[in-house]
Amino acid sequence: MKKITLLFSFAFLTFLLSAQTSKWQNLFNGKDLKGWTQLNGKAKYEVKNGAIVGTTVLGEPNSFLATEKDYGDFILELEFLVDSTMNSGIQFRSLSLPEYRNGRVHGYQYEIDPSPRGWTGGIYDEARRDWLYPIDLNSAAKTAFRQGKWNKVRIECIGNSIRTLDKRCGCGTFD
Repeated sequence: MKKITLLFSFAFLTFLLSAQTSKWQNLFNGKDLKGWTQLNGKAKYEVKNGAIVGTTVLGEPNSFLATEKDYGDFILELEFLVDSTMNSGIQFRSLSLPEYRNGRVHGYQYEIDPSPRGWTGGIYDEARRDWLYPIDLNSAAKTAFRQGKWNKVRIECIGNSIRTLDKRCGCGTFD
């Protein structure tokens, strides 16, 4: 079974994970960043009001907040709220290896795109192949993102299948 590390960048997050059993596991304790590590850029990550808050640093490369534990097959459910001027995403089945571009985080990303193009929910391959599933392929999902509000998402990675789902509209992407 492949091992992955879940990575998060530039969003307010609360989430749960179900990994290979029917029991849900909290990845975030709501108090501090125990069990998490920062990779690549110099964004500031902190806990405010029970949520992880990431703040970008101008001129710095992408920054990622990663779980210290690896996961195989999983279902991840979370809520996010993102600044209207900031592209973001949720990395999954991603790695940071010294031999790959000096540790550059690479792998699949659930896109969070507050721009008018509306690609939130698409699947992007960070630092490798670019877009794998632009959300234009699913017009119902294209309008599911709600600016200025908490958005609920579900990411399922079982075997070689990836599925993203917006919990509000029940629509998403499939690989």
